[in-house]
Amino acid sequence: MDKYKVEKSCLFYWDNELVRAAVKKYPKKLVGYVWPNPNEKDASKLVRRALSQWGFQGIKLHPLVHAFLPNSEVVFPIMEEARRARCPVLIHSGHPPFSLPWSIGELAENYRDVTIVMLHMGHGHGVYIEAAINTARRYDNICLETSGMPMHTKVREAVEILGEDRVMYGSDVPFHDPAIEIARVTASGLSKSKLDRVFYTNASEILLSKRRA
Repeated sequence: MDKYKVEKSCLFYWDNELVRAAVKKYPKKLVGYVWPNPNEKDASKLVRRALSQWGFQGIKLHPLVHAFLPNSEVVFPIMEEARRARCPVLIHSGHPPFSLPWSIGELAENYRDVTIVMLHMGHGHGVYIEAAINTARRYDNICLETSGMPMHTKVREAVEILGEDRVMYGSDVPFHDPAIEIARVTASGLSKSKLDRVFYTNASEILLSKRRA
């Protein structure tokens, strides 16, 4: 973070207690996001505790890792917690069969008052990247995050289609080096004011409790 002048990072991991400890140790640097497994019966209780007692700011879901479809019934109690807390839900996208943009769109349709951040905006497959942009165009409660998506031109396209306030930079550390992720966004050809929004303002407003759907 110091090397790349990152002011604050959203941290999540399936060991939520580890995240809690890290946020407690570095409260000015880190913001915790709870990562539940919706298939576990106490998942919604974990989410409520993290949001109400631990000071976590949002929810991370990974349909591929935990083998569920985004719009399946096991997810609904977690989305109800997001609605109650008025916090964003971050969802991994781009890998079949569980994390495709269309399925995330179905969830967004059922929870129009919850902000959903589609991580990786379709990831590495051109069809899924295009689907991520088109799905977000259909549902204005979806924002796109850029990490792991290889096409710099699609960053600009997403901003042009969705607006400069619905696309945000992400690093996906430790899987990706920030230098690569930063260069891709910079190479998109966006104006300085739009780069400021993608690199800083949107994440600050959406992920840090300053803007909600």
